[in-house]
Formats: sequence, C-alpha cells, structure tokens
Amino acid sequence: MPLSLETRAVGDVTIVRCSGRIVAGAETESLREHIRGLSQDRSAFILHLGEVVFIDSSGLGTLVRLLTSTRRGHGDLKLCNVPQPVDKVLQITNLIKLFDTHASEEEAVSAFYSHKGSWERASVAGPNLLCVDQSVDVLAYLRELLRNAGYNVLTNTSLHDSLILLKATRPNLTVLGPNLTASPGTQQAFRKACANLPVLELGNEFSTLDAGQAGSELLERIRVRLNS
Repeated sequence: MPLSLETRAVGDVTIVRCSGRIVAGAETESLREHIRGLSQDRSAFILHLGEVVFIDSSGLGTLVRLLTSTRRGHGDLKLCNVPQPVDKVLQITNLIKLFDTHASEEEAVSAFYSHKGSWERASVAGPNLLCVDQSVDVLAYLRELLRNAGYNVLTNTSLHDSLILLKATRPNLTVLGPNLTASPGTQQAFRKACANLPVLELGNEFSTLDAGQAGSELLERIRVRLNS
C-alpha cells in the first residue's frame, strides 16, 4: 500500500495525515520532501499515524530525522493516533521517549498551544482573535488587517478544526463568517464552546463590500465588542 499524505492547517499547527506504509524508498522520500516543503513557512507539525499499517527501520529513521530537523529549525513535531503496531515498535526501540505522542489531533494541537515555544510566530500584546470563514481570500484579508491593528490572529476554514483551536487557545473574540457548515454534532459543540466567549458575525455582505469600508467597520465593531 503506497503512502498517501493529507495536509491541513489548524491555526499555526500543520497536521499531516499519513495513510499506508512508511517504508524505505519512495514512501520515506515523499514524506521527507513533503515536510521539507512545508517547513519553508511552517514549524509546528503533527503526524497523524492512525492509518499507517506498517513502518520499517528506514521509516522509523525518517521520523527521527524529521523530528531532529524540525527542532533544529526551532520548531517541533508531535505524533498522534499512533496505531498499536507502531506504538509497539516505538516501545521496543525505546524511541517512545524521543517523541511527544498524543491520543488525538485535538490533544496534540492543545499541547502546542499550552506550551509556548519558538515555533510560534511573534505575538503582540493585543487580544487574541479567532476568525472562521469558508473563503481563504477573506481570511487572508482579515489576518493582515487585524494583525496590523495589533491583534493576535488565528484563522481557519473548517468549523471542526476551529473548535479544536477554540478549546486550545480560548480567544478573546471569535469572528464568524456566514454559511459555515459542519456535522450537527460539531455545530452543537461549537455553539457550546462559544457560549461564554464574545462572538462577532461578519454577515453575508462582508466579502462584497468595499474593502476599506468593510475593514474600518469591522475594526470598530471588534473594539466595541471587546470593550463591552
């Protein structure tokens, strides 16, 4: 079974879901190249190993090399959902002491945010904001607008992953775009997590308004909401 890699960002943390075999040859090379490419502008990685069916000595050596190179670059790499056969290998080789392993993606993401490190982008003294919207273009605009205004900003397109960030970072304010979709369970859990936190909704018209007008109005709404 060839190795397949599925990648997504959860805030400043990058999750790489591995499926198949991590073995010598094309599989280990593709994993190394994948992480190397992401390392150009990312430094916090989680390898989700739940669908890995086999790992050989070269594959284990690749994981060690990735951990070493990531930490050398002032980042870190954690493992989650480690299947029993892989966990057994880590235990037998005593490499379990080298890796930071977690039962779930949520636990691994929370571990990053609960232990501040050099992997994080430089923060400012301002409030922490979480922005959730379906559009990556809207999120790119919000990220730069709000950072330039002195806020620490995390963005995400997925309500499921935003729930992980919400629990891990406890932002001062959450900005929600329109028409966000998720399973009923995720929507209910997200509403529950937001119950005691300030929430500001962008509305359907935000993405089509004049950018300057929309940005100015949003900054004022955020200021008022945080001061209320």
